[in-house]
Amino acid sequence: MSKCVFAYLASACYGHKARTSTWEDTGSVKELATLLLAMQPSSHIGGMSGSRPSVVMQYGGGQTKWAPSWKKAPAAAASGTSSTSGGGKQDFLEFSPYYDQSTMPDNTYRPKSPFEAKIVSVKRIVGPKATGETCDVVINHGGDMPYIEGQSYGVIPPGVNPKNGKPNKVRLYSIASSRYGDDMTGKTTTLCVRRATYWCPELKADDPAKKGVCSNYLCDAKPGDMVKLTGPSGKVMLLPEDKPETDIIMVATGTGIAPMRSFIKRMFVEQTPYAKDFKGLAWLFLGVANTDALLYDDDWKAIQAANPDQFRYDVALSREQTNKDGGKMYIQDKVEEYSDEIFDRLTKGAHIYFCGLKGMMPGIQDMLKKVAAAKGLDYDEFTKGLKKNKQWHVEVY
Repeated sequence: MSKCVFAYLASACYGHKARTSTWEDTGSVKELATLLLAMQPSSHIGGMSGSRPSVVMQYGGGQTKWAPSWKKAPAAAASGTSSTSGGGKQDFLEFSPYYDQSTMPDNTYRPKSPFEAKIVSVKRIVGPKATGETCDVVINHGGDMPYIEGQSYGVIPPGVNPKNGKPNKVRLYSIASSRYGDDMTGKTTTLCVRRATYWCPELKADDPAKKGVCSNYLCDAKPGDMVKLTGPSGKVMLLPEDKPETDIIMVATGTGIAPMRSFIKRMFVEQTPYAKDFKGLAWLFLGVANTDALLYDDDWKAIQAANPDQFRYDVALSREQTNKDGGKMYIQDKVEEYSDEIFDRLTKGAHIYFCGLKGMMPGIQDMLKKVAAAKGLDYDEFTKGLKKNKQWHVEVY
């Protein structure tokens, strides 16, 4: 019997042993950051993104309606500006007040009645030496499938499962763009998709018969292709916009960068009410195998240069860096380097977000337990408190 091994090739970035400024002061700097982002290859009309293939999940919650203001102001939506505010502000897709998420869209479309959207572009966003292929997939939903940062779309690949003859099931992908989309019209979304492949030791090559169905479908899609979507879904990864002074710590591996990208765009790239009010620190930790596998690296560096007192960016490159013990630098090792500050910020109310392959969490949990013990803290009680206060957010797959 062929012993073909599933080599998801997911970033190899985890391991088990593994000023505050006012809006007026920073407006021009933020515009510079936006310009720099627009010059990046990944910021084309749906440029970049960061979503991930996930296990099939059962939808929870009820179906809700959301009638954003652009529904009544098509001219504003087309230009990407508010119909009531000047200066190019992004506010036509905001709640009232903007931080009230009680009417957020929730499972508007379900597997039995999916929404049909159109592929705008598919672009490879990693270098030649990256461990695998990751694509930025931009989809046009025409403004009829709104979502907010931290949510996911479901994708139903065409065809049937050869094992049971039934239609392929939904795969979830974290949304990598803000609610306005990368073109800021409110009509597109971006997914960050890693092509799943299977390595067969007998063939000593990828086995095309055992490749990931949905990821390959999306990575091979062409502009104009139609795609069936469900959702949006998810309430675990939402931002605490009612407390704009809150620090946001983001820990991502590979395509787990997706929701973090949507957060960062909302905080630093777009002129949204939350961006104006945000007074906290946004700190991104990204773990991948090597430099070529870094996702949206130029964008993060541009935002850091424009917002040095409010945005920090650290990377863990498992095949290029070493940790304090001389081993490979996994994401937990990089976070551990700043553990004292991170624990302090969490104690003061910071929110921490984790997203990536589920294999990242054991190493992170072990590291945090060790640090907590050294501080004389009961780790279980500490994290229990964070979860109770809704400071702890995990989305792994």
